[in-house]
Amino acid sequence: MDLAELTARLHIIRDRNDWRQFHSPKNLAMAASVEMAELVEIFQWLSEEQSRQLPAAQLEHAGQEVGDIVLYLLLLCSELGIDLEQAVRAKLADSERRFGR
Repeated sequence: MDLAELTARLHIIRDRNDWRQFHSPKNLAMAASVEMAELVEIFQWLSEEQSRQLPAAQLEHAGQEVGDIVLYLLLLCSELGIDLEQAVRAKLADSERRFGR
């Protein structure tokens, strides 16, 4: 996954639609949270087993929500100047240190 390419493509969509005015860090964090809630809703009331074996339509829907979340996080990182790959690698290294490989 080329995060720089994805971010550039997102910026094109954002700029063509004049959405930057709405893309404050606060708004992007809230939008990612809303999309996360939509992902959670897919699993609401499912058993553990059912949650591991989603029907094709629900699995596709879950993928769409995951995509929405990632895209909002890319925009948030862009606005804040956070290198997403570096942040993820640092967090993973910290988890490995704390909890073992």
